[in-house]
Amino acid sequence: MEKKKIIIIVGPTAVGKTSLSLSLAKAVNGEIISGDSMQIYRNLTIGTAKVTKAEQKGIPHYLIDEVDVTTSYAVSDFQKRARFLIEDITARGKVPIIVGGTGLYIESLIYDVTFGGSGKNDTAFREAQEKIAVEKGNLYLWEQLANVDPTAADRIHFNNRRRIIRALEVYHVTGQPFSSYQSERKEKEPLYEVKIIGLMTEREELYKRIDLRVEQMFEAGLIEEAKWLYQQNLPDAQASRGIGYKELVPYFEEKTDLQEAKEAIQQNSRRYAKRQLTWFRNRLENVEWWDLVAFPENEEELKNEVKKFLIK
Repeated sequence: MEKKKIIIIVGPTAVGKTSLSLSLAKAVNGEIISGDSMQIYRNLTIGTAKVTKAEQKGIPHYLIDEVDVTTSYAVSDFQKRARFLIEDITARGKVPIIVGGTGLYIESLIYDVTFGGSGKNDTAFREAQEKIAVEKGNLYLWEQLANVDPTAADRIHFNNRRRIIRALEVYHVTGQPFSSYQSERKEKEPLYEVKIIGLMTEREELYKRIDLRVEQMFEAGLIEEAKWLYQQNLPDAQASRGIGYKELVPYFEEKTDLQEAKEAIQQNSRRYAKRQLTWFRNRLENVEWWDLVAFPENEEELKNEVKKFLIK
């Protein structure tokens, strides 16, 4: 059976993925699926650099503003929904364009990635870990997992408490790492005919763009948005742990000043961008890297390459 063709745009934060996705969608009659783990949440717009309705210019966008901040959204949820959307978009004669910086989301979509374990359970252990998570936070549990199974920890978001506890439980019951029971990819071949566009630029320039973006977020009202999330009193919720929100909590609790909070957001955003680049370079195959920050004139060449891919 002929594979469906999809376009994927990956890269670190603030490198220009949204701008390119809109330009490409217009050029190839595309519709956009967000592959970002934070943009799925309603009411979190500024801190997630979410494309606004005005910026969308009528181009359909999916997996944006779909769940409440009280909800935990797992990789498997994204995988199921995104694959359904690809079928729907393709059936209507449009081109699916997946845009995101959440590496595991992208991998789970392209390949037949499973999310299973050994099947062995220890309810008492699981309940004990839940209590620890409430007392010490999800990050503490994730660090425990990183100590015994760094491979699994690398694949599991530190706010996915259910998944972390399952990984710890498997290790506790079997003595074997959770990652050893998981099938990374049932098949080496991707499920789709995919063109992966990776955006990057020089590190110094990228960091300048990140710092500027954070400044712009504050000007756009990030404090008010983060304050609303803080007032929901969901300290362990996945949404509350996003960069741009968690760093402002000490400020709201008068434990630090605003400048320190802003610098923490900038620093954590730069670190995240570095991790994103490392992940995409190490985990994804056949990524075509472009620097449209330094060489914006190359965008037309990129568009032509995409068009050729779609008609061949």
